[in-house]
Amino acid sequence: MGVNAVTAARWVERWEDQQQRYAVDREESFTVIADVVEHVTRGQSGPPLVLDLGSGPGSLAARLAGRLPGAEVLAVDGDPLLLELGSTYYGSALRYVEAMIGEPGWLDALALDRPVDAAVSTTALHYLDRRTLYEVYRDLAGRLRPGGVLVNGDHISPDSPKVSELAVDIGRRHAERHLTFSHDDWQSWWSGAASDPELARFLGRRGGHRHPRCEGNDLTISSHLDLLREAGFAQVGVVWQYGHSHILAAVR
Repeated sequence: MGVNAVTAARWVERWEDQQQRYAVDREESFTVIADVVEHVTRGQSGPPLVLDLGSGPGSLAARLAGRLPGAEVLAVDGDPLLLELGSTYYGSALRYVEAMIGEPGWLDALALDRPVDAAVSTTALHYLDRRTLYEVYRDLAGRLRPGGVLVNGDHISPDSPKVSELAVDIGRRHAERHLTFSHDDWQSWWSGAASDPELARFLGRRGGHRHPRCEGNDLTISSHLDLLREAGFAQVGVVWQYGHSHILAAVR
């Protein structure tokens, strides 16, 4: 028996509010990512196959499914609670897959039967250390079709320390103007979820699959672009920035 629809809606909506603290102008960044994916898949004969990596409950994946009617969109995350909330809230528009991004064999869990048209991620890959991130980039380069795209939206530092300081301050000012600091933060959302008896069994299923320590936060824009090139992407660059939030695109 899953989570009921009212409970799922409450916690997904709180998740949406909480995530605004960590991604500057989050809704606009989602729109830009969807624009990139739509551009790359426009005019192809079959339905697009799109992966959302570290999807949480599927916030971005659901928006992509709405923009790309008929697309197969996989919401991939390692947390069973977030996947349960999302599958109840968003329904059959998405296919949910439990997998820990970057663990050995993680792509096998997705049971892909054809090349991928687009892989996207938002505020998730910064958990990975440099070596693991390179391996994930390389794995994706091997699964994307020629002309397919990897789009990574995350808080990534500019190369200049002084510019990075400015970018962080710009993001903070944006958050203050839009009152995003009045919402849950990461810890209070999870603490609240742990106090909801209906979610207890899904939290229990998490076992040792906790979010790891953020190990990639020191990677600058140049570091990401270098890793993408080393992983097999010839065409890479920044397509959007607000403060320290960036969207990188890498075309196979």
